[in-house]
Amino acid sequence: MPSVQELKPEELYRRCDPARLDFDTTTELQDLMQLFGQPRAVSSVEFGIGIGREGYNLFVMGPAGIGKHTLVKGQLAHKVAQQPRPSDWVYVNNFGEAFKPLALELPAGRGAALRDDMVQLVEELRGAIPAVFESDEYRARAGQLEAEFGERHEKAFSELGREAASQQIGLLRTPAGFTFAPLKDGEVLSAEDYAALPEEERARIERKISELQGKLENIIRNIVRWRKEQREHFKQLNREMTLFAVGHHVAELKERYGDLPRVLEYIEAVQQDVIAHAEDFIRAREAQAPAPLMSGEAPSFRRYQVNLIVDHGGRDGSLIVQEDHPTYQNLIGRVDHTSQFGTLMTDFTLIKPGALHRANGGYLLVDAYKLLTQPFAWEGLKRALTTRRIRIESLGEMYSLVSTVSLAPEPIPLEVKVILFGDRLIYYLLHAYDPDFRELFKVAADFEERFDRTPENDMLFARLVATVAREKKLAALDRAAVARVIERSARLAGDGRKLSANLQAMSDLLCEADYWAREGGRDRVSAADVERAVEAQHRRADRVRERMHEAILRGTVLIDTSGTRPGQINGLSVLQVGDYAFAAPTRITATTRLGEGRIIDVQREVELGGAIHSKGVLILSAFLAARFSVNRPHSLAASLVFEQTYGLVEGDSASLAELCALLSSLAEVPIRQSLAATGSVNQVGEVQAIGAVNEKIEGFFDICSMRGLTGEQGVLIPASNVEDLMLRTEVIEAVAAGRFHVYAVSHVDQAIGLLTGVPAGEPDAVGGFPAGTVNGRAAKRLRELSARRQQFVAAETGRARGRNRRKQ
Repeated sequence: MPSVQELKPEELYRRCDPARLDFDTTTELQDLMQLFGQPRAVSSVEFGIGIGREGYNLFVMGPAGIGKHTLVKGQLAHKVAQQPRPSDWVYVNNFGEAFKPLALELPAGRGAALRDDMVQLVEELRGAIPAVFESDEYRARAGQLEAEFGERHEKAFSELGREAASQQIGLLRTPAGFTFAPLKDGEVLSAEDYAALPEEERARIERKISELQGKLENIIRNIVRWRKEQREHFKQLNREMTLFAVGHHVAELKERYGDLPRVLEYIEAVQQDVIAHAEDFIRAREAQAPAPLMSGEAPSFRRYQVNLIVDHGGRDGSLIVQEDHPTYQNLIGRVDHTSQFGTLMTDFTLIKPGALHRANGGYLLVDAYKLLTQPFAWEGLKRALTTRRIRIESLGEMYSLVSTVSLAPEPIPLEVKVILFGDRLIYYLLHAYDPDFRELFKVAADFEERFDRTPENDMLFARLVATVAREKKLAALDRAAVARVIERSARLAGDGRKLSANLQAMSDLLCEADYWAREGGRDRVSAADVERAVEAQHRRADRVRERMHEAILRGTVLIDTSGTRPGQINGLSVLQVGDYAFAAPTRITATTRLGEGRIIDVQREVELGGAIHSKGVLILSAFLAARFSVNRPHSLAASLVFEQTYGLVEGDSASLAELCALLSSLAEVPIRQSLAATGSVNQVGEVQAIGAVNEKIEGFFDICSMRGLTGEQGVLIPASNVEDLMLRTEVIEAVAAGRFHVYAVSHVDQAIGLLTGVPAGEPDAVGGFPAGTVNGRAAKRLRELSARRQQFVAAETGRARGRNRRKQ
């Protein structure tokens, strides 16, 4: 078995030598134009943006702060610079079916022109149409129509009157209408004179009056017909005059939009509607109410407006749309309503666009978590991408929640590239449980959380620091400060060979270092400023850590850092408080006794242990049985507990400490309490890597330092974690002075030998262990327990047989 490796100070921290950085301050460095260290993600983003096939939308995954948006927006900016601007879209009135507004597509910039042209057209018609109807020509033609009707009217009655007079009968006009009466010498006969006439004369008069009454009725019927003809002639005259007023204005529009057939159809429909409703313009002139067209006036004029919902004319970056609040309405669009006399009303001018409208022909950027947490938004987006159309529908009407007058706008064709940003968990869940997701988002860009720390990447990282400093107008950093930022990035990565891709954390650190430099009256950020910023970050977040340290130092939480105890060891637990992680020692105890091979994990029994922790305990049980009880019953019962822990314990990084505590209890060999151990183990006793190794070492160091370093304290870590070390300066100084130690172990036997000061013991050819070693003592104890168990079983068997004989 190789000897335990005690780490040297230079192995505890991978320093970035400022002398290797070829600059004095960051002002000498060029800006970094593209994110580095993400070749896989860059390739995926380029492919996802470049391919124009259906379903090749992009899901960009990775934790927050690693530059996903920066990279994607940079790639998109380069792409859209080479693309033509997409079309404008407007909604206009459907004069045939008003509840189905029409969607018109126009080249970029011409949507606003059409809107303004229609405003100008209506304004001109409001003056031109009334002027035509007030012209001398219109009055003359209207007077001619009236004269023609009057002439026909008078002629008919005159002829009837002359015919009646020839028969001594008069045609009289009364308030109730026309009537006939007998005449004598041109005067109407009185009732007495008429009664005095001979009966034959009266009969003749009545026959003539009856005949004349029939002719009068015919004339009246003709007058009604003539009136109808007159109205038709007036309508035709009005149409002609309106067309005269409208024609040249509309002709100009038709010429301007001659290359757009659907717009021409709409302009023609407007012309026909204006002609049919010319009286609206006349009434508006007579009412003398010249309110602006766009101020919500009479619906007869609103119907000629153009609702411009997408305008790509003269806008920068219009091809890239980022929707920060992706509700259903904000994505798909909506139809607003206005209240009129207590009733909700709407029309095509109240159609509002969504993000899909604005991004149509370009790119839509959405946060996946926000999208999924908004009701109906995800389903609405999938429906639009599947059908490749944007259909504005009211959720209230879809689910029969409201009953109002609404619209069914014509759907707009959709051609968009959607880019979702989210965590890996969201991507994998959607991929597993939503079949549509796999068809619609075929490209995944997976961002690395860290990248290799090489001399080349150190220089690129320095350029990135310089770029951020310039963008945020921070003071320049000298080379030592940049080196300290690089070292801090490696610490955040949890690996001395890597750099963290968390650009947000780096940016925050630069801003805070700049603050401390300016507070000190310096115009350049030094390594001391960066170090002070790091310490300030820790100080702001370490309240819980201080309270835990206080409890340990006061003896409320029992932790020994000196002396020896069998079956007791210092484990190391990591706690995460927001973005701040720290570690503290935890007492782990083990007891052993006669049993049937079961190890009781107290944490699991009370449901305070996670699945991974329980797995680690089962591995310990398998290791002990395989090492000591291959050919005999494993007659051991043991208990393991994390003392004074009242929350969930998860992870297997305490497996090494638990196994050493079991071996100590079983072999009855005390463990040095001046040491702490961390690491997981497998079934053959090999020590495996764990996470947060720096925090764990520092957590035990802090307690030992507060109590006073004796030169005996230290921490055992897996040998595979050595290259992850990026410890604080005070830990390294203590190790260099011999007042603290860090040991790297690769097998449990190395660990138990160091912890107890007793050799672990190598197995011989038949699997035995030397007497006096830890393994030898453990094997001897188990043999004794097995013998006692066999004696107990034999005694119980004898007593059972005796009871059976007595019963017989």
